[in-house]
Amino acid sequence: APLQTILSDRGRDCRTGGLIGAAFAERMREPFRSHGFRMERAYRPDENPYAELLELVRSGRRAVLATVVRTEGSSPQVAGASALFTSGGLVCGTVGGGPVEAATAKLAAAALDDGASRLAEFDLADESFEDADGVCGGGMTILVDARPERNAAAFERLVSAARRRREGTLATFFEAGRGGRAGTIVRHWIPSRPRTADIPSPGFRRFASALAEARAENRPRWIEDGRRRLYLEPHSPRPRLIVAGGGHVGRAVAHLGAFLGFEVVVIDDRPEFANRGRFPEASRILVADPAAALGMIPLTRADYVVIATRGHLRDAEALRACIRRRPAYLGMIGSRREIDLMREKFLRSGAATDKQWSRVRAPIGLPIGSRTVEEIAVSVAAELVRERRGAR
Repeated sequence: APLQTILSDRGRDCRTGGLIGAAFAERMREPFRSHGFRMERAYRPDENPYAELLELVRSGRRAVLATVVRTEGSSPQVAGASALFTSGGLVCGTVGGGPVEAATAKLAAAALDDGASRLAEFDLADESFEDADGVCGGGMTILVDARPERNAAAFERLVSAARRRREGTLATFFEAGRGGRAGTIVRHWIPSRPRTADIPSPGFRRFASALAEARAENRPRWIEDGRRRLYLEPHSPRPRLIVAGGGHVGRAVAHLGAFLGFEVVVIDDRPEFANRGRFPEASRILVADPAAALGMIPLTRADYVVIATRGHLRDAEALRACIRRRPAYLGMIGSRREIDLMREKFLRSGAATDKQWSRVRAPIGLPIGSRTVEEIAVSVAAELVRERRGAR
């Protein structure tokens, strides 16, 4: 279902449940306004714009998809970042904000008018960017696709794979033309374990090593072959945040997790705490015993588990259900004394080894001196981001 706008009269009836309000949304709009283009709707976080693109295609609305296909040096966005534009302005996503996004918006408007795709190169060390705040000094290449609806089938397969938490690569082919124009763009979705029918053409097999490298590194690849261009964009399952406990801390962590792009799953055995009213952003809400539910959920390196149930004993049971497995992150709320006592019991009983316990983030969150529920949630969210980006 479409998400409600982030703005309201009180700034609280928003996707983040009051943690991010109207003032923040207004500040997010301002850089776009200052560079002369508008946003079609209020700001909201987006992992990628493909599902939104398909909604526009089904409704018969024209849209332009802009994608960062290459970067050099320091740049405001990474390869793979995308933004979706319509005649109403920016719909979702970003290619970096500021003057780059403003210039891309103008290219998108031109593409809507004449139906021609563009390949734009930005030298961020150029004097035209000198007045921009936070100049990066690197370079970016952005593909502006004027007719993404022609490749709706590939986007459908990508979105379907994402919903099923399947990996794959979006391969984009086109020829570079003169004057910054791009020829007809052809896209293919290639699953992580492709069948023969999934390979675009026999000629594509010579790029098999580049495809394998993109998958192994989980990083896009840009290939120039004469006038032909190939852009490989690997996609992995969206990181999943599993919150065991629907109380105050669990609710705040879930809100921030959704804001940061996690797919949120909430578990609590109390229906009055595990419901859509408290967790409008959650993809799944399980009214179940947290320990039992965690024991049944397959945990992978794309999963982040936060244990914050209503009691210390329940926390221990939930931790026992997943401590021998290897999610990307496993954290538990509690005082240092409680954590030390639990660790001693786990090791003494054989519920976990010292190595297994060392992977548990407890007490949970970065040490920022947090006291309130919202501050604790911020410290946990920061720790999730640090783990996700490999910054430890």
